[in-house]
Formats: sequence, structure tokens, C-alpha cells
Amino acid sequence: MTQWRELARLDGVAQAALVARGEVRAEELLDACAERVAAVDPLIRSITALDLDRARRTPPAAGPLGGVPFLVKDVTPYPGLPWTIGARLFATNIASAATPYSERIDAAGLVTIGKSATSEFGLLGSTETLLHGATLNPWDLSRSAAGSSGGAAAAVAAGLVPLAHANDGGGSIRIPASVCGLFGFKPSRGRTVRASLGGSDFEAITSDHCVSRSVRDSALFLALTEDRSAALPPLGHVTTPIDRPLRIAAWTRTPAGDEPEPAIGRAHDEALALCRELGHEIEAIDPPASDGEALGDAFFLVAGAAVAGALDMVAQMLGRAPADDAIEPFSRTLAERFRSRGPAALIEARRIFEASAATYLETIAGFDVVLTPTLATLPWPLGHLSPVLPTDLLLARTRRAVGYTPIHNLAGCPAMSVPLHRSDEGLPIGAHFAAAPGADALLLRLAYQLEEARPWQDRWAPWSYPAMQGA
Repeated sequence: MTQWRELARLDGVAQAALVARGEVRAEELLDACAERVAAVDPLIRSITALDLDRARRTPPAAGPLGGVPFLVKDVTPYPGLPWTIGARLFATNIASAATPYSERIDAAGLVTIGKSATSEFGLLGSTETLLHGATLNPWDLSRSAAGSSGGAAAAVAAGLVPLAHANDGGGSIRIPASVCGLFGFKPSRGRTVRASLGGSDFEAITSDHCVSRSVRDSALFLALTEDRSAALPPLGHVTTPIDRPLRIAAWTRTPAGDEPEPAIGRAHDEALALCRELGHEIEAIDPPASDGEALGDAFFLVAGAAVAGALDMVAQMLGRAPADDAIEPFSRTLAERFRSRGPAALIEARRIFEASAATYLETIAGFDVVLTPTLATLPWPLGHLSPVLPTDLLLARTRRAVGYTPIHNLAGCPAMSVPLHRSDEGLPIGAHFAAAPGADALLLRLAYQLEEARPWQDRWAPWSYPAMQGA
């Protein structure tokens, strides 16, 4: 390997293999990554904190991903790096304690170079904050990289790192993966070791994993972060495609009663055709009969409770309430709405979550997999989900676009967005697959089969390092 530029095209497994064979030193992987970050990130703004000196001072562990550069999402603590959660309220906060998840990252041999951008508190589906500004989509700089893991997705889509940590409380892995043309897998609830230090209802439905260009990177990273004491069927390292026909349920109507945009509908039809071509049985069914409006209200009430809890914690530390402009208008309004409705509303939200999850699981019983679009709309322009817009407008736009993904967090299901399609304008469109809780291995094996049938690793965004440098 004589050209550093060629490294940008390799996934994490391939980069680690070069190091293991002695063809490239870990220091060279880091230097090549630094070159890519300097060339591209000032344009797309995917990284909120970069500490290459620290990374150079810490030799990587001899793990399966030894020497591979990595980013941790800025809602999650990593020792010695900023932990702002995308909020001005925590602009100077530095994480000190390790978590089980950060320890697994280090043991894997990954070299954490910094933090990736997130929407404030991980709430909005667009990564554009008043603290760090907007993260741009490498496929179209006028469009959002989505959220809340928009920084992670933009960085991987731009070829800065081969995979990056992300987490998902309602679609925040899968949605950015869809709009940035990546593979985004959300594990079953409880599948991985703990990454957070808190205990809110919102954190309870959040799963940590990564966004990646290859299925094998995702599968290996999941094996390395698996909680082997969890009450789930053991996963281990999934390495092979599915070898049997699956029974797949499919629908397109969102919980709000909307059908997707025409381009999304065409992509969904292509996904159905591919699955049939691969020998799977498809059955179009009605979506779960849940109250989409009540579910959306409950979801954002739980989010508001998490924000209110953070504000109360800071008020205790300061001895006074934080300034009004310490958090964004959207976050503050959610907290105020939660407080105005009282504890009984949170109890009702939990009831709605449980009922919606039960209805969903009853609907998919007897099927191996569920196929829907990841999003109902094409990637949205910057500003469409800006945190300074009126809250009711933001909620309406979110419900229109982001209808398919939250139910899997409530039901504890594994789910994934697979980058199978592009629009006529060349914008990525993900196909969304989900399975029953604990069936992570089945879903990963399907992903390997889809990747083999419709390879996507050589599709590079116009504003990625390989495309811009001709690597």
C-alpha cells in the first residue's frame, strides 16, 4: 500500500488487516485519516472535537480493529474528550470516566480521534445546532446529513473514517445512514454493553452501535461490543449470508397515515423485487393499527422529560436555573411542555409505548422480517428541521418524514437501513428491514446477502475524499 489516498476506500476490516500483516503501520492509518479530515471536514463539519495528538500518544490495543481511526458521537462520553451533547449548556464539559462501551472500543483496537456532531440532546432529525452549526450531506451540500447521528454518517460517507459510533433512540442510526448512503444497524435492546451514564426513559429505548460502509464492519463491531450477560440469544460474530428463504411482511403507510413520496415508493418496489429475486416470500400487509398521533406525542413527551432532567441536574450543580439560551428553543419547549403536563403524562406515555410495542409485535408475528422504507421523504434541505423553527412545525415535519423507525426502539427490535437505492437526482434512499427482538443474527445475515446482490461500497458521494481526490 503506497498511496495513503487508497486507504480511504477500504473498510475497517481491510484497514486493520493491513496493520496486522505489517503492510501499513497504525501511525500511517492515523496520518492518512488526518489528511482526509483536513481536506474535507472544514466543508461538511462532521467533527466537533478532534484530538489527533492524544490519539498519537496512545498506542492502540492489539484488537481485531487495531489501528483503525474512529469517532464517538458527542451524546456519548469518551474519557478525555468533550461531551457537549450538542448543547451550549455543556459546551465546556469534558468526560472523565470510562464506560463499559468506551472500554470495548479501546479493546477493539480502534483509535478514537474525536467526537462527531449530533443534534442537541439527540432529539432532532437534522444535525444543525446553535453550538456547532450545521453538518452537510456529502451527497448534496444543500441537504442535511439528518440526525441525530448526522456527524457520524457524514464522516463515514465522506471517507474520513471507515466506521463511526452512532446511537438510535427513534431512528438516529438508520435515518442518517439512509440519507448518506450507508449501512446503519440498530441492535436489539440490551444487546450491547452500557454506553451512557444516565437512566431516563429516553435512554432506555436508545441502542448504541455504528454506521459503516460494509456489513462486515458493523457485524464485527457488534460482536466486540455485545453484552454477553444479556438475556438475549448469544450473537457472536456473524460472518455469513442467509441461506434460506425468509417470510417478509411489507407496508408503506406511516403511523400518521401518510404514504411515502413517489421516489421512495419506487425504491420500496425495487427492494421488494430484489427480495423476491433472492427467493424470499413477500406478503403485503396492513401496518400496525396504532394511534400515530398519540405515539408521536408520547415520544416527544419522553424526550422533554429527559431535557427537563438535564436542566434540573445543572440547576442543582449551579445553585440556579440555567440561562434561557443555554439550550435551543426546540429543546426548551419540549421540557416546558413536559413540566406543564406533570408526572401523570409520563406514566401515560409509558403506557402508550407498551401498547404500541405490543400491537407491533402482534402484527409481525409469524414473519421473519418486516420491510418498509426508512424514510417517507427524500433527504431534506438544511433548515427544514432547524431547532429555531416553531416547535409544532418541527413536530409536524418530523412525523411526516420519520414514521417508520421509532416503533423498533419501543419494541426492542433489531432494525437496519440498507443503501440499496438512489433517486433520479442521485440521492441515497435506504430500504428498512426489521426482525423480532433478539434476531440480530438473522438480520445481519440478510444484510450480507443484500450487499452481495447489490454491492454499494464503491458508490462515493460527490463531496467525499475519494471522489474529490480521485483516489
